[in-house]
Amino acid sequence: MGCSSCSTGKDGSPGGCQNNGVCGSSGCNKLNVHDWLHDMELPMGQALFPIVEIRFKGTRKEFFRNAENIPLRSGDVVAVESSPGHDIGIVSLCGELVRLQMKKKNVTEDAADIKAIYRLAKPVDIEKWNEAKELEQDALFKTRAFAKRLKLNMKVNDLEFQGDRKKVTVFYTAEHRVDFRELIKLLAEDFKTRVEMRQIGMRQEAGRLGGLGDCGRELCCSTWLTNFKSVNTSAARYQNISLNPAKLSGQCGKLKCCLNYELDSYMDAIKDFPNTDIYLHTAKGSARHQKTDIFKRTMWYSYMVDRNSNDNLSDAWVAMPVDRVKDIVKMNKNKEKPVDLMESHMLPPAPEKTPDYENVVGQDSLTRMDHLKKKKKKKKSRAPGEGGQSAAAQGAPAGGASTPSGAGETGSPRPQGQGNRGDRRPQGPSTNRPRPQGGAGGNNQNRGGNRGPRPERPSNPSPEPPQQPS
Repeated sequence: MGCSSCSTGKDGSPGGCQNNGVCGSSGCNKLNVHDWLHDMELPMGQALFPIVEIRFKGTRKEFFRNAENIPLRSGDVVAVESSPGHDIGIVSLCGELVRLQMKKKNVTEDAADIKAIYRLAKPVDIEKWNEAKELEQDALFKTRAFAKRLKLNMKVNDLEFQGDRKKVTVFYTAEHRVDFRELIKLLAEDFKTRVEMRQIGMRQEAGRLGGLGDCGRELCCSTWLTNFKSVNTSAARYQNISLNPAKLSGQCGKLKCCLNYELDSYMDAIKDFPNTDIYLHTAKGSARHQKTDIFKRTMWYSYMVDRNSNDNLSDAWVAMPVDRVKDIVKMNKNKEKPVDLMESHMLPPAPEKTPDYENVVGQDSLTRMDHLKKKKKKKKSRAPGEGGQSAAAQGAPAGGASTPSGAGETGSPRPQGQGNRGDRRPQGPSTNRPRPQGGAGGNNQNRGGNRGPRPERPSNPSPEPPQQPS
């Protein structure tokens, strides 16, 4: 997060919070500090501490001597000594707290490299400083283009102009030594000023650029962390963290600094834990370690099951307190074996299930009927003989037309298997029952109509000879 994210004003103070240059969200400056002694008066006769902490762009902070006893407070813009010329910075801390900061960073009060504060910045100084800051973005792009054209194995991270524009400092990272003499010539010719190259580490780069970590907060190296201690994978191993490089590394590509924050607590907690490489031998078999919960002081073991044997051993994990594991280890050293990892009286009681009366009186969800699936209507299945009836109906005259008169007079026998009833028509005396008039295999629609009785057929019909024309 840079200064542009919180609308920093022209004089360096935040435009949104109006807190006189001290932004509590770390948006306008890095490595924020709070002067909690600013409203306390010094005892009679005690002079103000003469050294002041000044912050510049990014995470750069330096100590300067206030030899002129200029009345300063946090947020004041001052002109300080530099080489060459002068630089413009903002007071971040003054008073007795600076003494503690110098002690923390191992800086003595009489150090010769502590430079002086000239004066409070004038409007002309602040205007020139703001113009220099506006040139930094374009100058950074040009520097990267020059480095790419010269095929230098380096990464240009940031660029900072001095307050009076007499010097520009280029911050870069590189794995090996880089010959950037030609790059300095190109930059000096283009910027018309003195160029200084400064190599920084990966963590310093992340601190200058800023960002958000996996926890959702701003990076520690850009907000409060100043000393970078070495981090080893053993720190993750002691805390039972999976050794996944993608999760253990931060934005700088190195192991996360926060792995060291709680390491001492874990080291104190596992002092009396037995070695996890020791196997536990019981009457049922040998068990090996699977998992450890450090702060619950619980260890999980499982039996080593041989699939080819007939032993009825389960490979399920058994949770054991640390004291029980130490007792079994002590028994094994005395060549004794317990019956099991956890005896019956050591097992925790099973939780009792309480009856649930919530839905006894129909207190169901109010939305239980919102997404019910509609039942599909089943199609009615046809009777076995309906297919033949419809086929026969198609061959019959439309409307169930009656047979010609000649067909009734001849009295010819009706062949079996024809008509709309087929083989289902019983044989015998019941064949003389009345039938509706009309053609054989009448339409199904005529079944429910008013139909007259069908004339009876002779019992032994005989075909009449054809009549001779007279």
